[in-house]
Amino acid sequence: MPAGRSHTSPAHPLPSASMISTYLTLLSLFFYIVFASGCLPDERSALLQLKKGFSFSKLESWQPNTNCCQWGGVLCDGGSGNVVHLDLSSQNISGNISSSLFNLTSLRVLNLAFNLFYGNPIPSYGWEKLGNLTHLNLSNSGFEGQVPIGISRLSNLVSLDLSAYASASVTPLLELRDPDLGAFLQGISNLRVLYLDGVNISASGEEWCGALARSTPELQELSLEDCSLSGGIGISLSKLRSLSVIDLAGNSLNTTVPDFFVNFTSLSVLRLGYCGLEGFFPKDIFQLKNLTILDVSINPMLSGSLPDFTMDNALESLVLSHSNFSGFLPDTIGNLKSLKILKFSNCRFYGKIPYSIWNLTQLMRLDLSSNNLTGLIPPFQSPSSVVEIIVAQNQISGPTATGYGVRGLQKLTELDLHSNSLSGPIPETLFNLPQLQTLLLWQNQLSGELPVFSEASLLNIIDLSDNKLQGKIPMSLFRLAGLEFLSLSNNNFTGFFQLNSILILKNLSYLDLSDSGLSFIEEDDSSSFSSFPKIATLKLVACNLTKIPLFLMYQDQITTLDLSDNSITGNIPGWIWSVGKGNLINLNLSCNLFTYVEGPSFNFSTASSMILDLHSNKLQGPIPLPPPNPIVLDYSDNKFSSSIPNNLSFYLNFTMFLSLARNNLSGEIPHSLCNATNLFVLDLSNNDLTGAIPPCLMGNGMNLNVLSLGKNRLQGSIPQQIREKCNFQTINFNGNRLEGRLPRALVNCHALEVLDLGNNELTDTFPNWLGNISSLLILILRSNKFYGPVSLPTNSHGKIYTFQELRIFDISSNKFSGSLCAECFSDFKAMKKSNKDSAQSVVGFYYLKFNTNYYHDMITITSKGFQMNLQKILNMYKSIDFSNNNFDGEIPASIGNLDSLYLLNLSRNALIGPIPHQLGYLTQLESLDLSKNHLSGEIPMGLTNLTFLSVLNLAYNNLVGKIPEGGQFSTFSNASFEGNEDLCGNPLTIPCRKPNAESPSASNKPVSRVSTEPSWEYIFTGMGFGGGLAMLIGSLMVWEEGRKWQDNWIDDMLETLAPLSRLRNTCGDGRVSDVEGREDGYEEMFDAGTRRKFCVYCTKLVFFEDVMKIQYISCECHLDER
Repeated sequence: MPAGRSHTSPAHPLPSASMISTYLTLLSLFFYIVFASGCLPDERSALLQLKKGFSFSKLESWQPNTNCCQWGGVLCDGGSGNVVHLDLSSQNISGNISSSLFNLTSLRVLNLAFNLFYGNPIPSYGWEKLGNLTHLNLSNSGFEGQVPIGISRLSNLVSLDLSAYASASVTPLLELRDPDLGAFLQGISNLRVLYLDGVNISASGEEWCGALARSTPELQELSLEDCSLSGGIGISLSKLRSLSVIDLAGNSLNTTVPDFFVNFTSLSVLRLGYCGLEGFFPKDIFQLKNLTILDVSINPMLSGSLPDFTMDNALESLVLSHSNFSGFLPDTIGNLKSLKILKFSNCRFYGKIPYSIWNLTQLMRLDLSSNNLTGLIPPFQSPSSVVEIIVAQNQISGPTATGYGVRGLQKLTELDLHSNSLSGPIPETLFNLPQLQTLLLWQNQLSGELPVFSEASLLNIIDLSDNKLQGKIPMSLFRLAGLEFLSLSNNNFTGFFQLNSILILKNLSYLDLSDSGLSFIEEDDSSSFSSFPKIATLKLVACNLTKIPLFLMYQDQITTLDLSDNSITGNIPGWIWSVGKGNLINLNLSCNLFTYVEGPSFNFSTASSMILDLHSNKLQGPIPLPPPNPIVLDYSDNKFSSSIPNNLSFYLNFTMFLSLARNNLSGEIPHSLCNATNLFVLDLSNNDLTGAIPPCLMGNGMNLNVLSLGKNRLQGSIPQQIREKCNFQTINFNGNRLEGRLPRALVNCHALEVLDLGNNELTDTFPNWLGNISSLLILILRSNKFYGPVSLPTNSHGKIYTFQELRIFDISSNKFSGSLCAECFSDFKAMKKSNKDSAQSVVGFYYLKFNTNYYHDMITITSKGFQMNLQKILNMYKSIDFSNNNFDGEIPASIGNLDSLYLLNLSRNALIGPIPHQLGYLTQLESLDLSKNHLSGEIPMGLTNLTFLSVLNLAYNNLVGKIPEGGQFSTFSNASFEGNEDLCGNPLTIPCRKPNAESPSASNKPVSRVSTEPSWEYIFTGMGFGGGLAMLIGSLMVWEEGRKWQDNWIDDMLETLAPLSRLRNTCGDGRVSDVEGREDGYEEMFDAGTRRKFCVYCTKLVFFEDVMKIQYISCECHLDER
């Protein structure tokens, strides 16, 4: 049976045509039996022989020399005395079916359902003798194998049920392959009811639909749930217009819902759950007049919306859970007066819950969980028949008293409103509801004190965790004698929790007071410890404990004990390993102040298959040997100071997680760890381990997903032999002394997400072949000896390795050279906003999928000028660090496309050219370091738009002009811009140039900018003057003395006229040598008034972008327009 689906017995609770027929048959035969003189001897003998074949049965009334017509399950024909009805259902019968059964030739009804014939086939021969049989039910009795062809010869059969769900096995027990469905149905054309749930038919849509349409034209009820059907629903099924029941759930139909279902006017039951349906659900099906049950749940690709329901709608059960239905819940949903079950969980409905929903007076079960519903919960109408209300994981808000403060919910047994935004106090009426058993309000914004209540309650599950509840815990909570589960964790309660207060809760098995604000107090009197309830799960995280509660010594059924994050000091006592008497499977003593493990290490062997977490204490001495076969073993963040025991692997046969990280361990990694072949996570990082990495850790014998050996003193090369079907998701060897080349076999690691090889002595070219690993998120090669260009070459098939999912790319402090690869940055799709990353998702690995145990990767990066360790790395964090290499050329503009980048560091290279203005598009950028390059030009104004920018370093380049103002630039210091001689303005102490002081008369006049429009009257006048001047210049070009005279004359003229034209003499600024050193004979300057670049040419008067410049290369003075 597929996960998430339930199957009840009987499977079809509503009266069907077959059931009504059976009831009428029973009624008529009951009257016949009254007048029957007795059963026939040969049939009595046949029945006794049948009983003899059973190895177990409850057929006490079946005794020799008695009237078989009065035996249990037997009915006879009143006239002939023949057995016509045999009902042995639900009798726990096992064994074999004797062939004597087929001597009951007058049988019209045979029912052997819900028995225990496991491993036995349905009898192959004899069915042809039962020609009068009209009803045959062999369902859920464990029969296996091929359905015999003899059943298909029962030409009078109108009802056949071979459903097979009695076994817990997922594999179908029965099959219809030889004969197949088509051949099987040919002889039973009178069928009205056909139930083959769980029978392996393995047919395509056209095959099974065609077979039904040809052979059973009058079929009324069809149930083929979990029959391995595929390939859609054939159009031939539309011929069966008499169908009232269609159940095709649990097949791989992978198709749309046929429109012709709307023409089935008799349809009362339609079940299409878990069928791979897609497309849009036909709205008109909701309006079929006779439809009472509609279930299309667990079809995540099936879309649709709800219609406006009419008053005459007959729906009793409407289940759309785990589908893609969306839209508002219509107010007309209140017209479904017969509705008993409404389940819309895990859909995409939004908006408010209509008030009319409480007009559904027949409603028993309501599940609207995991949608996008908002607003308040409508007030309930009284009286109400509802027994289950689940509106969890929405966006419901408002005070709780408005939502459900009604006493009319007298039949309510479960209320689940967790993971919403409900606020205010919890009303007292909830605790007084007479039938309420489950109350789940966790993860809301509930506040205030818990109410004191007096009335008796049946509550057995209460979860109020993750709220803002305050005050003290009322003692009335501990008078709930039936309470089994209580969680008050993560609240703001005050006061103390007296251990003796739970003495009356004899059924309590789960107690979680973690981080609730309560302080746990245990009385000194140990006489009552044996009277405490037998708790299975106890969580007292952050409860201000200073010692392990002694009452635990008497808890012999405890399976989970979490005392982490307290202040417990001293030794871990030896008796802790006997708690639960071998039942303890999860022990968490992490984040305390323990210093020693009491008793010799080999005494840890009192428990097995447990999760043992002792991380973040102050445990000293040698590594203690664990209990045998722990699933999780975490000794990290302690002060253990020995080598890794060579026999540790003897205890790790079933271990999935082993962490000895951040201790003081020394010596070599023992090769014996490779015997722990079930390890998923091995973390030995941050120790003082030496020697080589055992090759077997990466070889064929291991199934590791995470191998973290960083920050040790390991030497040698990385093992070159990596298993062909590599499972690695994380490889972290950062901070060792590894050398040599990267193993090319890493390309076998198709699931690799994190590769951190930084801070070693590896020598190789850039591993562009890693770009073929589509899962790679983090690549760190910093501080090694890599060399050569960084590019994305194609392989032999022309495919480019693109690193499309890369989020953290750090190749800093190597010897890479060449220009930056523009196409590389274009292909980093994961660093663009269009890439949808959950802000909550982190890089890591679930090593226990049935638990919350999660391994968080830790990497070291340089951010904002500091080295830092990142753990719980959010998927949304994106960074590029190419610093401290030998890259040259310009910064590619394509970097501006990486608009979800948080950090960009290209410092300490030989980059030239301007800062691309496209960097202003990196709106998420927090740190930008381009220092110590040869960048030139001005700082783009667009960088002031980077509102998250907290670190900027442009120091030691050749940048010029005024530093932009505004945005985050007002927060940066001198250090961000120093070493750029031609930069000016805040925060530098070098002011930008201002115009020379004007005469008093001139200063009183308004200053206007030089017009950018040409004055044509002066242009034409100048043309006449220019013609004569050209003759003079032509002669000067061949007369050296004349040229010198010309230069001196122009200098004298400019010196006189320049101040009148708002030109300023900038003698002695030391730029002449700079200009002379340039091959192109000009330099880029900056005009503070216009903020534009212009060129200065020797002995020329140049108009460039509305700016006039004069320069003579052999003189020491430059004249700038201001």
